[in-house]
Amino acid sequence: MVTNSQVSAVNKPPGPGVRMVTVTDKNDAQRIDNFLLATLKGVPKSRIYRVIRKGEVRINKKRCKPETKLQTGDVVRIPPITVQSAKAPPKVSQQLSAVLDAAVLYEDKEVLVINKPAGLAVHGGSGVNLGLIEALRTRYAETQFLELVHRLDRDTSGVILVAKSRPALRHFHRLFRDDEVNKIYHLAVHGKWPRHKKFVDAPLRKNELKSGERIVRVSADGKASQTHFRVLQASAHFSLVEAKPITGRTHQIRVHAAFSGFPIAGDDKYIEDKVANYHGLEKCRLMLHARTITFTLPSGKAMTFTADYDERFTEALSLMGLQI
Repeated sequence: MVTNSQVSAVNKPPGPGVRMVTVTDKNDAQRIDNFLLATLKGVPKSRIYRVIRKGEVRINKKRCKPETKLQTGDVVRIPPITVQSAKAPPKVSQQLSAVLDAAVLYEDKEVLVINKPAGLAVHGGSGVNLGLIEALRTRYAETQFLELVHRLDRDTSGVILVAKSRPALRHFHRLFRDDEVNKIYHLAVHGKWPRHKKFVDAPLRKNELKSGERIVRVSADGKASQTHFRVLQASAHFSLVEAKPITGRTHQIRVHAAFSGFPIAGDDKYIEDKVANYHGLEKCRLMLHARTITFTLPSGKAMTFTADYDERFTEALSLMGLQI
């Protein structure tokens, strides 16, 4: 028997300030966190993630995660959030403009292929005023649509794709979902990586510290994670290694390398107590670089791009006794 109170609860309208937004084709396949960042301009990224985590954001009346993809026709519940007054677009310095211009490996009407500099976050937020995508949107102000296809850690350099249309973004997301994108990373690690150690299969679990810092650990109850490794060169105390991630977990290569006993040079987050002697490389950049990517354009044409090492990566390799 359904009571009057239950009927009332079912038919209860959204609370004051709550918005119910129906997703259109324009936002089909977009992540909910990116949708909210665009819809709630001025709201800190940390606030966006908090309301998602608390269940205040709903898709078709169901809870969601930041990475949940929207579909045309979905109804998104957006809680009342105070939006700061609109700010002027972030200014891109002449130096960063020059760096971005030099970083473009390829461009057509569907995609930008960028050799992302180390130290530049892909997104602004969480104390980062300007990220790669914001800088590109300012630099390419005439382009109405620019969205990251995938991500790289702030201190990881190398090749990254940026879609220039919603259909292109859907195309590239499908390629990633169906494992039709081949990504190769180069990393320089402490120690001599054994040439027979070619595969790491260790489940990973994301954790959030009290400080809000995100860290990933190998854990039996984590998500399945596999990475292929291949030694390219070795010196007395370091190795240059190629990595091909089979899965795409957060910090996967970094954690798998450290778990194997060969942490990436410059990786303060995961190096912990695994290195007794840094051999002069205490202050180097994170030695992880997205080297190549292979994929097909929406036209069906297969493409492969290789991103050169930056000067700091090259200098560190030289100090390690690794030849390029």
